[in-house]
Amino acid sequence: MIPTNLDNKTVFEQLWNITKELRQKLESRFQLNPDPSVADLQQYSSLDGNIKGSLSAFSGTEIDWLVHSWLGNPEKSNFSTMRLTIWLAPHIDVPHLAFEFGTLPNADILFYIDYIPRTELLTDLAYLDRYYEPVNQTFLKLQDDARLKPFISKSVYVRLFQSPVSLCYTGAPTSDTLEIISTIAHETLERWLSWIDTAAPITEDLRNTLANRDLLLRRTAAERDPGNKFAAQLFGTQLTDKLVRSLWGGDRKISH
Repeated sequence: MIPTNLDNKTVFEQLWNITKELRQKLESRFQLNPDPSVADLQQYSSLDGNIKGSLSAFSGTEIDWLVHSWLGNPEKSNFSTMRLTIWLAPHIDVPHLAFEFGTLPNADILFYIDYIPRTELLTDLAYLDRYYEPVNQTFLKLQDDARLKPFISKSVYVRLFQSPVSLCYTGAPTSDTLEIISTIAHETLERWLSWIDTAAPITEDLRNTLANRDLLLRRTAAERDPGNKFAAQLFGTQLTDKLVRSLWGGDRKISH
């Protein structure tokens, strides 16, 4: 039987529900405080009013910065994007965690799931073996899945940012694709939480260095996102600049 493509509103709602399920797991594990700097981004819209969006940001003693956001208009447009990114505090060196889901203009689903390394994987082989080798089988399995197509960014920086086991694919807007995304996303989060539970603390003298690297990486990733140019056309430069700053915490009010 040929899988039936779902309508865009259904796809959007199911993808957003996956992010909400992941966030609920995070909220049951971590203390998260909403940052007032993004209070006016709970609802925003494009200059023509056709694209809506929402961005929330949180921090806590173990989570330095968490962003949960979406933008799109599933009633009128095939394009949408949403993200749940979790940047850890420097008390441990477990990788950060990134989820980004959306729909493309051709109505295909795009998903990106990745552990963001906090060291140089080419030389820190123990870190590579501990956090990235366990995901390699999942990476290879998805590579062989005929229902999915690897998504290769045109941006050199984006490709550099992604880890060697980055799960970044497109697929038809079907229940099958959504089931793959949900299963992999929850497995990725559960594995990450288990790493946090067993992680050795970082010594005080190394925490500043790690925190500075984390912030530089988070800011650079937000500022060099190829989508920023598209966002500026939709929302204007002032709102786009605020959205970009919110992704890395440039206006944050709470620090731990």
